[in-house]
Amino acid sequence: MYHPFSIVETLKSSWHIFKGNFVTIIVYSAITFLLLGVLSVALAFTFSPDDFTSTMIFSFIMLFIQAYSTLGLYKLIFTVIDSEYYEFEFSQIIPTIKMVLSYLAVVFLLAFIVTNYNIGVNMLEPYEDLQTLVMVFSTIVGLYLAFRIMFFNTFIVDDHSGPLESLKQSFMLTKGYLLKIISILGIILLLIALPIALSNFYPIISIAILFTYPFVNIVLAVTYRKLVYSHMDLDDSVAETD
Repeated sequence: MYHPFSIVETLKSSWHIFKGNFVTIIVYSAITFLLLGVLSVALAFTFSPDDFTSTMIFSFIMLFIQAYSTLGLYKLIFTVIDSEYYEFEFSQIIPTIKMVLSYLAVVFLLAFIVTNYNIGVNMLEPYEDLQTLVMVFSTIVGLYLAFRIMFFNTFIVDDHSGPLESLKQSFMLTKGYLLKIISILGIILLLIALPIALSNFYPIISIAILFTYPFVNIVLAVTYRKLVYSHMDLDDSVAETD
């Protein structure tokens, strides 16, 4: 059976998953937002913002918690996809420490690259034309790479991949599908930006983030799965011609 990648089918499948597991996903999202808010306030009172060491500890703890909640959401999404016709246990949606550490390793690697890039760009301030050229070129390259490695977290959760392996797998997965992925991301950005823009006039709409946040992550998870199936079809067709 062939699985050609389709934007329409991806959105329809995502909506079907979201609608069929609405209560479970919304409850998880609500609890996550509540815990992050409470922990953020508690840690803010615990650590002094004027102390560099305290600030770094606070930032790392929050990053760790956010990584855990993000990977937990993807674990939940993949679990409800794979367990559509049978019950699953709470333990199945808890990410492992290896997953969290792999995720953080990628985040720190990207942060290191961005930090050193900013330092390099600032060193070019005496040469404005060269600095502008470097910034434009690096922005284009950066966006291209971001689109190619955007599924590293799904490989970490779904395939138990390590940090470098997940980046390589994401790069291979997006090969030949870049324009469709950009289209999917455009729809996702619209779903995120619309409630934010409307909340400026109607603050109550800000609660929509509880619905849009999990839904856009479902779209990304389904996109990942459908890309995997499409690549399997391509591999099978190549094998048949050998």
